[in-house]
Amino acid sequence: MFSLDTLAGIIDRRAAAGAEQSYTRSLLDKGAAHCARKFGEEAIELTIAGAAQDEAAVRAEAADVLYHLLVLLRARGVDFASVVQELESRTNRSGHEEKAARKA
Repeated sequence: MFSLDTLAGIIDRRAAAGAEQSYTRSLLDKGAAHCARKFGEEAIELTIAGAAQDEAAVRAEAADVLYHLLVLLRARGVDFASVVQELESRTNRSGHEEKAARKA
C-alpha cells in the first residue's frame, strides 16, 4: 500500500538523481526557500480548490501539497519520521491542550 513513507523514500531516491532527470532534484537545487515558496503556492491552490472546486481538484491539489511538503522537509534536512513522531506525541492530549501548551 502506498503511504507518505513510500513517497518520502521516492523523494530521497530522486534527490540522488541529476536535475535534468529529476524534478525533485531540480527543486532541491534551488534551495529551501524556493521549496518553501513552492509548498506555499500549492497550499494556496488547495485552499482555493477546497473552497470553490470539485473533488478531483481538491484531490489533485492535496497530492501536490503532500509532495511539496516532503520536498521542503528534505530541503531543510528534517526527517519525515521525526514529523510523524511529533504528531504521535501530540495524540495523548486534546488539540486544545496541545495548542495551549505551545503558547506557554
